[in-house]
Amino acid sequence: MLSRRATFVGLLGLCGALSLGSACATVHPPYDYASEPDPRKSEYVLGPSDMLKIAIWHNPDLSADATVRPDGAISLPLVGDLKAAGRTPSKLRDEIVQRLATFIKEESVTVTVAVVGINSYRFVVTGNVEHPGSFASSRYVTVVEAMVMAGGPNRFANPDQTMIIRSDATRGTRRIPIDFPSILSGVHPEQDLTLLPGYTVYVP
Repeated sequence: MLSRRATFVGLLGLCGALSLGSACATVHPPYDYASEPDPRKSEYVLGPSDMLKIAIWHNPDLSADATVRPDGAISLPLVGDLKAAGRTPSKLRDEIVQRLATFIKEESVTVTVAVVGINSYRFVVTGNVEHPGSFASSRYVTVVEAMVMAGGPNRFANPDQTMIIRSDATRGTRRIPIDFPSILSGVHPEQDLTLLPGYTVYVP
């Protein structure tokens, strides 16, 4: 199996060859890539199937290992069900502290919430790539890394017309233009965005 570095070099050579046939020559309209969120700069947001270790200081009977259920909740002794998906570990910790204050008569309740297994981070690479499909990772992945995982563009691809398709509750479905060969060549490194869970990378 080729290493990711070898695959990256191969992708660069492929897009160089495609550019000779003008497949990599498309000019995209201006897009504010800096406005896209970079999840690496903020606290991790929990999702279904993520595994947590919750420790209650001096109360081992209340401590627990928990997996975020498909409905986005976890269950803890005394506390019951808590919404976890869509929240950061610190926000979840704060609610646990607040609820435990009803049962533990101490000046302060010390709670730690550690993420011990990241299983909710998934994204899709589809279209004209060698191995389209849904992919998972234990860390955030950029466009280039996602393309490497999918084996890169195939010989029918127009990688300069790549799109990130994302949906959110406030802005609906949006398509972000990505000139993949320009990322590899270093002309537009700002387009190597970090993918959030649920993003789709489409290569026409």
